[in-house]
Amino acid sequence: MIRVLVATDAWHPQVNGVVQTLSEIARAAEPLGANLRFLSPDAFPTVPLPTYPEIRLALPQPGVIARRIVSEQPDAIHIATEGPIGHIVRRYCVRKGLPFTTSFHTRFPEYLSARAPIPEGWTWAWLRRFHNAGTGVMAATQALTDELTGRGFRNVLLWSRGVDASLFRPRAQADLGLPRPVFLSVGRVAVEKNLEAFLSLDLPGTKVVVGDGPARADLAQRFPDAVFLGTRRGEDLATIYAAADVFVFPSKTDTFGLVLLEALASGAPVAAFPVRGPRDVIGNAPVGALDPDLEAACRRALTISRDACRAFALQMSWEASTRKFLSFLRVHRSVAGRSPAAVSEWRLPPPSCAAKGD
Repeated sequence: MIRVLVATDAWHPQVNGVVQTLSEIARAAEPLGANLRFLSPDAFPTVPLPTYPEIRLALPQPGVIARRIVSEQPDAIHIATEGPIGHIVRRYCVRKGLPFTTSFHTRFPEYLSARAPIPEGWTWAWLRRFHNAGTGVMAATQALTDELTGRGFRNVLLWSRGVDASLFRPRAQADLGLPRPVFLSVGRVAVEKNLEAFLSLDLPGTKVVVGDGPARADLAQRFPDAVFLGTRRGEDLATIYAAADVFVFPSKTDTFGLVLLEALASGAPVAAFPVRGPRDVIGNAPVGALDPDLEAACRRALTISRDACRAFALQMSWEASTRKFLSFLRVHRSVAGRSPAAVSEWRLPPPSCAAKGD
């Protein structure tokens, strides 16, 4: 069993794409012969993140992290986020000459500039320095890998995502008891998600928002006709997806958008702006309407086949995503010249039907 230590500043009870991705690959990795252990905020004191108190920022001690790395004796180290935990693990690895990989999940330059007058160029320079110390940086789409390469990031690796198609599936009896059509948006309720662009549209039926965040109270007051359901998980969330007629994704800053695959697996077509994220996930597939006019996209999405949406999502699996992740850990640890026998001899079992999209 290969031991992988993952450093992340995003962890439960946060609800976001980073936490979900790490949780899913940890589950999928076990049958593939890998055990993922996490250095996460639950092991340290935390403080509320400025402007976003729902997220707790860890205050890790370097000595505690160093002892944890030594005790784990990992065969590979992956740094998932660029927060305090990620920085301390990066510094330890650089000082000890330990190879590590990273992943790029969040477009911090745009997020920070939406909240404070911080030039995006400064943030990109900081991110480039952070990731280039590793042996490879994983990104979710081809467009993002190309962009990062163009910005001077080295060894950018394409690592796509998956969906739990057994949980997120069509449900014939799903009904929210609201006037239809139901236009649904799921995700963090924050300024960078551009929810106002969705909530201000003149659409028939009902607009529904699932999720929580610092902008919820203000948006609920300004758009009283919209239904805010708060954070939902598991079967409850899956039923809401299946009850939606259209999934609306107004964000212009997401690197991927796992919610897009969850909606499609549930049979809900997507309406979005033609930007990175939805454009990269959907491409030219007939499962979404991408239009600079979001209202036009929403209305056009009502005509899209729900069966086509489901079929498209079935091509994605967490097993396939995890295989790619683990293969990058193995190869780039070997490139760094520190591949122990256990890693060099590691072979993944044959793909299951789910991983092959059958």
